[in-house]
Amino acid sequence: MGAISLTHIALHVPDVDKCADFYVDFCGMKETLRHGTQEKPVLWLASPGREGEFVIVLIGGGPGDSPLAAGYSHLGFALDSALAVDEMAAKAAAEGCLLWLPREDPWPASYYCGVVDPAGNQVEFSYGQPLGAGSEGPTTLR
Repeated sequence: MGAISLTHIALHVPDVDKCADFYVDFCGMKETLRHGTQEKPVLWLASPGREGEFVIVLIGGGPGDSPLAAGYSHLGFALDSALAVDEMAAKAAAEGCLLWLPREDPWPASYYCGVVDPAGNQVEFSYGQPLGAGSEGPTTLR
């Protein structure tokens, strides 16, 4: 078998445009492709400069999700400082979508907060994890 790489995560969402606005505004992503139908639009979002590596695909017509306080499924985004995590949490609180207050946990979790997107998906913003800005330690955990 040849090399395998993760290229995308697809999420069914009730409102593609509302969710796309969240990922553009909160996560700095940009729309790279739109296709599908009016009833079931499909939109691809990528971090600038990574359009050919990894995308989040939003598929319209989904039921959405209910974030659970005990659940921990989430998308993770690295920020460039602990202060940026605090600022993201403040922004999310002001917009009524803060899920987890900023907290410091032992490595590899490090410093992070949680936000919920308009479809109910949980999104983590972190600093100091093994991947992304502020990474500390190996990128391959054993």
